[in-house]
Amino acid sequence: MKRILFTIVFTLLLCTTAHAHTLTDDTGHTVTFDRPFTRIISLYGAHTENLFGLGLDEEIVGVSTSEDYPLAATAKPSFNSRDGVEKFLAAEPDLILIRPMHMRAYAGLWKALRKRGVAVVALQPDTVEAMYAYWRALGLLTGRETKAEYMIEDFQDGVRRAEDRLASLPDDDRPGVFFESIHSKYATFSPDSMPLFVLDKAGGRNMAADARPRHGTNIADYGMERVLNHGDRIDVYLAQHGTMNEVSVPDIVNAPAASRIKAVLSRNVFLVDERLVSRPTMRLLQGIDTVFRLLHPTAS
Repeated sequence: MKRILFTIVFTLLLCTTAHAHTLTDDTGHTVTFDRPFTRIISLYGAHTENLFGLGLDEEIVGVSTSEDYPLAATAKPSFNSRDGVEKFLAAEPDLILIRPMHMRAYAGLWKALRKRGVAVVALQPDTVEAMYAYWRALGLLTGRETKAEYMIEDFQDGVRRAEDRLASLPDDDRPGVFFESIHSKYATFSPDSMPLFVLDKAGGRNMAADARPRHGTNIADYGMERVLNHGDRIDVYLAQHGTMNEVSVPDIVNAPAASRIKAVLSRNVFLVDERLVSRPTMRLLQGIDTVFRLLHPTAS
């Protein structure tokens, strides 16, 4: 479901007090601060990746247990939402960055940490436009506003290069694509989601444009029957691959009735790293290039 600048009309407000800032996160919680946070625990890989992108290696004092990028993140102390209050406090953080799902699942933990003076902020954009506001929020929290603007400009430059690459590509050369999000349900993505942004900038046509997202998510249930209704027009079958969708190509091609899908018959079934298409980071540009090569293998 589309959010207007981060679901909550994402707010970056300056208080009337000089140099004080107020930020409202994706759960409606407001934090006020008068100086950048300098001891940060990040419990989401995208937060971590973006913090490193903002040049905050020294300020990161903890990360989630599943970190793998950038390499420097793997050397940081690890935390998860099931750790007790004392473990978090021992790291002396002034800011913990989480996702809204963490807030819903472990509300008591975050409430206890806030009572002890630790700011807890839940952020997770679900569109590219919201991602820009998210980067600006990270910049505001850490005193890296200018760097955040540079990130946005660099990303937009990369998108323009991808668009220029497609300028001479006839519409007829844009393959029809089904982009799978969760194999067990033959689910795809909501129309404004980052994976479908990647697909569009890579020169593909979404064959499930009529999909409607689950409430509050970017996942859109679709089902095998509806996939098969488009089977003769699905030139390429893509599936995000990772913790959200631990699928293999054989899982897809050997599924019941999958032989009625054109892409299966032509062996155009591919997996794409979910971290390159679903995370709000600069690596979405890498995702665009990766998908472009899959869709247009003969393009220069």
